[in-house]
Amino acid sequence: MKKWLLILLTVLLVAVMVLVPRIGRADLGDFSGGGDYGGGGSDWGGGSDWGSSDWGSSDYGYTSRGGSGGLPGFIIVAIVVIVILIISFSRSNSKNKNRSSRPAPGAVRTAASRLKPITDLMQRDPNFSPEDLSEWLQNLYFKMQDCCTKRDVEPIRPYFADALWQQFDRQVKQLKAMHRTNYVERIAVLSVDIRGCYQDKGEDVIVAEIYARITDYTLDDETGKVVAGSRDHEKFMTYEYSLSRPIGMKTEPRAEGVSERHCPNCGAPLSVNESIKCPYCDSVLTFSDHDWTVYAIKGISQRTV
Repeated sequence: MKKWLLILLTVLLVAVMVLVPRIGRADLGDFSGGGDYGGGGSDWGGGSDWGSSDWGSSDYGYTSRGGSGGLPGFIIVAIVVIVILIISFSRSNSKNKNRSSRPAPGAVRTAASRLKPITDLMQRDPNFSPEDLSEWLQNLYFKMQDCCTKRDVEPIRPYFADALWQQFDRQVKQLKAMHRTNYVERIAVLSVDIRGCYQDKGEDVIVAEIYARITDYTLDDETGKVVAGSRDHEKFMTYEYSLSRPIGMKTEPRAEGVSERHCPNCGAPLSVNESIKCPYCDSVLTFSDHDWTVYAIKGISQRTV
């Protein structure tokens, strides 16, 4: 294909991506997509801002209910041109059709050379239990998906760094504005691997990997039709969670795998599965200064069956 056609194709694709509303993809954090992936890539919620390159960096250009309900003519023309160019490009490269395709890259795991064994943290914090943290992450993962379906992420706010939580909040608000609901079902957390720990900028950091199976799809609230994902196909997802807390903080006693907390206002006992408000005095809670919070999540891989 000639160079000017490639340039035109790129420009038109960018224009359509910016101006046409995206269909809500599944999985809170938008990790689950239509195509499988695995390998290298960029972080979500970490060094590069998730909202700056994907959902939420600016308002959508979609037409909300009560508007014209159609796409501007120039966008339709752009889509037609893009289709023609893609067909032309496919034909010109038909000789390569038998080459094996590779999945798109996912995020890059934290280098093993950066991590110390989790026993390093356990020596400084005798009450810390990798098993309890694994259970905590499993419960949090289930609750994340439930909050996405309910389009309300307020209940999980205490357990995420503010910037990452705001990205989740933008995602569910955009789904609500588009009159769509995301469903993640048949969830199974197959394993949680606490890979190791390190210290950085006055924080203890734990890196954990979650391997889960889900089905996910998005429905149009008005028609009930599936607009993204699939009710039938299962996705095997691998995520990397990075958690942090200030150096010197100690793990509070845990009972039966549940992280015990106390309301800073009235002292009432709380658990990790409770909402952001104390049920006794209605104080709004945050655990960022007291225990582990998730500050970054990476989508390492996806495999659909």
